[in-house]
Amino acid sequence: MSQLEQIPPSVGPTGGVSPQSGVASVERRAFGLPGIPFFIGCVLLFAASIWLILTDRFLPGFLLMGLTVLLSVGFYIVQPNQAKVLTLFGRYVGTERRNGVYWTNPLTIRKNISLRIRNFNSERLKVNDLMGNPIEIAAVIVWRVVDSARATFDVEDYSAFVAIQAETALRHLASQYPYDNYAEEGFSLRGNADEVAEALRRELGARLGHAGVEVLEARLSHLAYSPEIAGAMLQRQQAAAIIAARQQIVQGAVGMVDMALRELSDQNIVQLDEERKAQMVSNLLVVLTSERGTQPIVNAGSLY
Repeated sequence: MSQLEQIPPSVGPTGGVSPQSGVASVERRAFGLPGIPFFIGCVLLFAASIWLILTDRFLPGFLLMGLTVLLSVGFYIVQPNQAKVLTLFGRYVGTERRNGVYWTNPLTIRKNISLRIRNFNSERLKVNDLMGNPIEIAAVIVWRVVDSARATFDVEDYSAFVAIQAETALRHLASQYPYDNYAEEGFSLRGNADEVAEALRRELGARLGHAGVEVLEARLSHLAYSPEIAGAMLQRQQAAAIIAARQQIVQGAVGMVDMALRELSDQNIVQLDEERKAQMVSNLLVVLTSERGTQPIVNAGSLY
């Protein structure tokens, strides 16, 4: 993924448009020759210049020595997972990603750029969610440079660009979802962590693509209500949990009562009129839905 899609000139300076060409910078391979043969050649030229000087041929000796020094400036080393961005007289001439020692035009300026995976841990931001509730949110972004030309020439500082765009995307994401969804419809920041993380990754990928940066993963590292409403929201969550539990208990109790009445009727154990059925339903519901253990009263006499 060394070449990214070109951005139209209307995007503006933050979108990665080169002011000279009107299109985004695109990475290409630089001219580079294996460095070891050139190093051996420079050693031989230097030895020849010393021999000429020792034999009183100073002018050709010093000229050959100067040529050797000029050629030696063209050597450079590329470390693993790093790249060299080469420019010549203010013009981008290519990027060298291959590891090892190479030789190129000694007049070029070479800049190191890391291609390694990096982590960015954002600060805790205080924003409003979709419902207007103030919350605290933070995220961890895993990213790396995939286009060295864009990262070098299309933005001023790609590391700072990542930090600013991550904060902007996080604020925008928080405003698109509620902290919690009490209606159980749609997504929420707390209840749909994977979906929210994927949405954040896609938005960051679109923003940081202009800087030649690929987002590998983005996840929320902190999510909480702001201190001024945390207590009230905790009570609301507890009330919602109690109501949901009560609903489930009542549904289960009604099903058990219905099953009991049907079993008594189908097996012809006892015939109950409507009044006795209502009393039995009331007693069973009290027993099944009570928070504390009930004390049954045994009727040893007649039902009526």
